[in-house]
Amino acid sequence: MLNLSLVRLAALAALSSVSVAALACESLRMEAGGIVTTVTDGDTVVLDDGRVVRMIGTQAPKLPLGRDGFETWPLAPEAKAALEEIALNRPVRLGFGGEAIDRYGRVLAHVFVDGPEGEVWAQRAMVGQGLARVYSFPDNRACLELLFAAEGRARLGGLGIWADPYYSTRAADAPGDLLARAGQYELVEGRVLLAEQKGGRVYLNFGRFWKEDFTVVIEAPALRIFASAGMDPLVLEGALLRVRGWVDDRDGPRIEVTHPEQIEVLALR
Repeated sequence: MLNLSLVRLAALAALSSVSVAALACESLRMEAGGIVTTVTDGDTVVLDDGRVVRMIGTQAPKLPLGRDGFETWPLAPEAKAALEEIALNRPVRLGFGGEAIDRYGRVLAHVFVDGPEGEVWAQRAMVGQGLARVYSFPDNRACLELLFAAEGRARLGGLGIWADPYYSTRAADAPGDLLARAGQYELVEGRVLLAEQKGGRVYLNFGRFWKEDFTVVIEAPALRIFASAGMDPLVLEGALLRVRGWVDDRDGPRIEVTHPEQIEVLALR
């Protein structure tokens, strides 16, 4: 499997929040972060030393933040307010599990807040409230298992964004609807009809007409990550999947998968 089994999810959910955070993030390099002085949106904070911290592993609903023509995503103000409640004016520790700085100079870290009832893992708290979803990168994949578990519970409970059609999981067998979401980050569910490798790429085809139907593309660099993790995407033929990523329009709607965590196996056959 490319992600957690249901049995593993249930076992993790039974643990205390403190034990779970330690289990999920024990490999992180931890350091003091200072005080959160500003919450920019639901996944970004500013520290008292001026550093901007992008809370890696999550994507909250987006605010325009000065971008011309950018429309506020549903529940973006609520996500910002929730993170303010968790972190504003509180000391934090930062946990690093991959690239530490992005191209914009932001710190990429897991944020652990010193709260009145103990330390709070901000990412997990936001995802658990349904005010962020899991959003990972090939060079920053630490701590994802518990975030997926928290997202699954929030989605099943219809919390936050999961009660809004804007964030609905899309059907792979409705390519027209997916094309209308080109340029958006989406969760797409469907069954793989054909998995094949051509020219150094793997294609997971969710329909019979590859120029029209939904397709997942896995390029050579991503295939090396799959191989290093002992995973072969070609075995996914016939599997029911949930795939997350940015939808583009190249011979029909598609998502490029850059690392295994973008794919959740819901059923093998």
